[in-house]
Formats: sequence, C-alpha cells, structure tokens
Amino acid sequence: MARKFRLEYPGACYHVINRGNYRRDVFAPRGAAEAFERCLGETAGRFDWRVHAFVIMRNHFHLAVETPEPNLSLGMKFLQGTWANRFNRLHGEKGRPFQGRYKALHVEPGEALARVAHYIHGNPLRAKVVSAGRLGEFRWSSLWWFPRKDRPAYLEAATVLREAGRLADTAAGWRSYREYLVTLAEEDPKERERKFGSMSRGWAVGTKEFRQGLIEDLRQRGADLAEAARLGESAGERAALREELWEDRLQAAAQAAGVRLDRLGPKKSCAEKVLLAAALKTATAVSNGWLCERLGMGTPASVSQFVRRFLQTGGANRKEFKTALLSLKT
Repeated sequence: MARKFRLEYPGACYHVINRGNYRRDVFAPRGAAEAFERCLGETAGRFDWRVHAFVIMRNHFHLAVETPEPNLSLGMKFLQGTWANRFNRLHGEKGRPFQGRYKALHVEPGEALARVAHYIHGNPLRAKVVSAGRLGEFRWSSLWWFPRKDRPAYLEAATVLREAGRLADTAAGWRSYREYLVTLAEEDPKERERKFGSMSRGWAVGTKEFRQGLIEDLRQRGADLAEAARLGESAGERAALREELWEDRLQAAAQAAGVRLDRLGPKKSCAEKVLLAAALKTATAVSNGWLCERLGMGTPASVSQFVRRFLQTGGANRKEFKTALLSLKT
C-alpha cells in the first residue's frame, strides 16, 4: 500500500492522532505514558516543535503541534520509533505498538488551533477518566504542565490562553481556562458537536479559505487529484477532500472560460454547464454524481449524455473549452 501523502511546510500546524494496535491499551503499563512524554520532549527539542497541547490516554494519544520547519514526518518517525523500541525492550515484546503510521489533520493557526487544543485537553473529561473538578490533575496532559513554573520549554501556551478569552499565564488564568473547558464539555450536545465534531475527522480543521489555500499549494507542487486525495485517512475523508479539489478545479475552469457560476441558468443542459462539465471530465477524475448536483444537471446519466454530445458536435474545438482545459492542466 502506498504511503499517505503528507503536505509539509514551514509553520504548519497539525492535529496528530494514533492508537494502539487493535486498540490495545499501550499506555496502560507502568512507565509507558511517562516514556512517551519523555520521547515527545526529545522530539520537540530535536525538531524544534512547538506543542500547543497533548494528551496520552490508555490506548491513544493526541498532539496539537506546530512545526517551524517542514519536518512532521521525520519528527513522528523519531517519536513513535524511539518510544516503540523502548516499550518493546522494557516489556520484552516485538512488533508495532501502534495501529499504523499516524493520522495528521492540517490545522489553521489561531482560533482553529485553539479549538483543537481545547478538544485535546478535554479528552480525559469526555472519557470520564476524571471529574470536571479534577481535570487539571490528569497527569499525562499538557494541561497538567501549563500552570507549573517548571513546565517544558516546548509547550506553547499563548494560543490557548488568547483564544479562551485572553487569559493571563498565571495560576488564576489557568484556573479560568480549566473552568472554560468544563463549560465547553457541559454545552448542549448539538452545540458541542458543531464546535468540536470535526476535530478528529476529515483532513483539515479551519476555514474554507484555509483549506482552499492548502489545495492550491498542492496544485502548485504538481500533485494531481488522486495523489492529493491521499491526504485523507478514511473513505469518507478522501471523498470530502476530492470534492474540495473538484470545487477548486471548477472555479479555475469557470474563471478561465469567463463563466459566472453564480449566474448559471436553471436549464440542465445549459451551454456553460456542459462546457465546464466536459472540461472537468476531460482533465480530472470528477464524478458525474458530483457534477450533476453541483451544476444542477439532472442525473449522473444526464451529465454523461450532455458531455458526450458536446464533444461529438465539436465542442472540444471551442476557444472557451480549450481555455478552461488549459487552466486545469497548469
């Protein structure tokens, strides 16, 4: 199986997750969580990572990591490999403690990164490992370290404090932050899902503009749709990314052909719709289902029929089509 594509660049932020193989409680044995925390510190020091949040649960971990250099893959290889070797040596075991490489969602700096950190810090509370009043006492979390004077230098407090209400980096400020996390956990389930439901799903956390910027970066690096879609970890996540990539390509083709997407007529076989559909079908792996829904072209079968007729009647020779097609190949 091909390795999943990682988009890395200076200053990138990620929500990194991995679980024990077969959901095994890899951090339950004595010393396992402590060793992982120590390896995280070594990794952050070696690769200059800034860790905005982390939590080590019984069978998985979460990290909110900022990478000043494009080195997430190298850092994670060191972190997981070093800890796995120590774990196996200590417990006399062999094989891979983790279920796979790891999952890394791109995160927009600022508010989105803070939401990921809040989500990570609230993990022990949601899992009912600790009560609301003792959230800060969960040992294997950056939340335990943040109020301390001897907290590790790699921990970055500014983002979570600022986005939680411009709190001070003091004992009182961190007390307010813990109260803020409890308030978030006690919100209406629908509101909580709206705010935090996507923290571990999909391929990116942030605004539409942020995701589109990542897609544009992929395109400039020469990544085609199939390669870029490998950013997703599951079938649903890959589908979501593919649709964002198709939307990006549709916007580019429309602009090149001089078509206003917000002014397309209601007719299913509208000339502009067919031209755009034909261009995307020629240059990308876009699905008929997505085109018919996005452009209002009836059914997937209708899209095939309209495009086939367009090409058979010389549509490929039209200047607008060639211009649109060229925009999809550059």
